[in-house]
Amino acid sequence: MSANRRQFIVGLLCASALPTAVFADAPKTTGPNGEPAAPASSVILSDLDVEKLQAGGYTAAFAWHELYDWSAAVSRGAQDEFARLGIKVVAETNASFDAARQTGDVETVLALAPSILISLPVDSESGTATYGKVAKAGTRLVFIDNAPAELAQGTDYVTTVTSDRAIIGARTAEAMNAALGGSGKIGYIFHDANFQVTNQRDQAFVWNIENRFPGLEIVARAGMADPARIEDIANAMLTQNPQITGIYVPWTEPALGVLAVLRQLGREDVKIVSIDLNEPAALDMAKGGSVAALVADDAYAIGVTAARAAAASLLDRKVDPILVVGAGIVRKDNLAEGWRASLNTAPPQSVLDALN
Repeated sequence: MSANRRQFIVGLLCASALPTAVFADAPKTTGPNGEPAAPASSVILSDLDVEKLQAGGYTAAFAWHELYDWSAAVSRGAQDEFARLGIKVVAETNASFDAARQTGDVETVLALAPSILISLPVDSESGTATYGKVAKAGTRLVFIDNAPAELAQGTDYVTTVTSDRAIIGARTAEAMNAALGGSGKIGYIFHDANFQVTNQRDQAFVWNIENRFPGLEIVARAGMADPARIEDIANAMLTQNPQITGIYVPWTEPALGVLAVLRQLGREDVKIVSIDLNEPAALDMAKGGSVAALVADDAYAIGVTAARAAAASLLDRKVDPILVVGAGIVRKDNLAEGWRASLNTAPPQSVLDALN
């Protein structure tokens, strides 16, 4: 891990960690069947383990839901770790958020008989049939973010690697409090779908606002089942609640729709806090716009951990059901460092130019 990533992820995590002695009922990150989370650092390979893996002639493949900044960083982390372990990557697919296409991708990949498959399911419900074939083929399966609840960890798949969703909820609340100066009315847009990753993050945000920041009040709540409707949702929310000065959006793509509405309405007083990094949101932040903060996990480390956990399973090592990495708050003053720490690559040139 680079010094920048360690300082950003670990430093922010420790500096503003939840005071668990005071908030015993604080939200916790769990797996699809309530499994407790373990830190990614709990997966360790010795020098002897690495030698065995390098001599094993193992192969690996990826079946992604979609390839974009975040998933590309996860992929780079996994590929770098596989290279260190002497495991050859034989395939990488992109389903473009199409569950049927992902089913076909998995079947195509399995024809190559990889030792390891790393995948983020588009649809955890239909994914049960899709991924049930993997264990039967003898391939070690590691999920990113979300595992179908019907599959058995330790039998059907090795583990799930994700960000600490409870920490992300805490960070978004902290970022909102800072953006509004400790006082303000909030519009809360949540992901209205059965998707554990976003559900736990959304719920943790609400808990932290209500229990840690008495100067903030959620005055409007709206579910977003279809991100394509985000502008209608934001427009209605702001029209009905003009006193809103802060809006929480569950991830950055729909946050861009909220940003468009704020510009149309001329509401420069409203601040957006969201999750994950992308170029348009970062560019608005760099220019001092409405995007006040983005909470970013260590995406590269998710990939490294997934590869390491899969490799450990090849050596018949026990792996915890869900492994988590930390997250930090990215603002204008640490945007370049935060981007590098999360995605292990430089920010887009447009963002660097805007910062300079």
